[in-house]
Amino acid sequence: MIELAPLAWAALGLAAVTIGISKTALPGGSILAIALFATVLPARTSTAAMLLLLIVGDVFALITYRRHAHWPTLLRLAPAVLAGLLAGFAFLAIAGDGIVRRAIGVILLAMIAVTLWRRWRQNRADAVAPAPGGIVLSGVYGTLGGFTTMVANAGGPVMSMYFLATRTPVQVFLGTSAWFFAIINLVKIPFLAGLGLFEGHVLLMDAVLAPLVVIGALVGIRLAKRMNQVLFDRIVIVLTIAGAVYLLF
Repeated sequence: MIELAPLAWAALGLAAVTIGISKTALPGGSILAIALFATVLPARTSTAAMLLLLIVGDVFALITYRRHAHWPTLLRLAPAVLAGLLAGFAFLAIAGDGIVRRAIGVILLAMIAVTLWRRWRQNRADAVAPAPGGIVLSGVYGTLGGFTTMVANAGGPVMSMYFLATRTPVQVFLGTSAWFFAIINLVKIPFLAGLGLFEGHVLLMDAVLAPLVVIGALVGIRLAKRMNQVLFDRIVIVLTIAGAVYLLF
């Protein structure tokens, strides 16, 4: 087991609860957990440790929202996401931690700016929102989502911006995200294992933190039932901006 100060364990515990909540109520909210893990642990170790906890959260997300997924959107995103995963794997193998963090921060802020601009333009024109999955839109967001989830488990905010840009309803948002990340996180395991990141102390630490992910997931289920679309969108945007700024500075 990694020797950590009590305050560091408290931070990891909070991060684990946040992972659970993000999986069942606030996609993109896991950016807080990313920040906490990256603060306490070396960047590469934090990526591996978080992945296993994210998979625990995926189980609860699928149990709760598996019937609400929009499968045409997932299939449309698949080729771009795969390309992003491969690019992210290559980047993770050669880039330093600082470069990785700043690159992701820039990407997130750019996605937020594009999303807010698209919404402003649509509202000004009283236009009908585009159907989820335009080829260019899904290609850009899918590639960036695959890249960021591989290098830092930070694909949640990118894909949240995609679903917000396409004005996806809350339940469909959560259901599609649940399947998307359940599949992607399993695909990432052999890549990170190939880099030797799943060491024994990482597995032991995750065993201690996993029950907190479960608690967070159950709390998130209750929160999601009481949240309206406007509040949901605003919380996701605020969390994404906060996480992007942290990664930059």
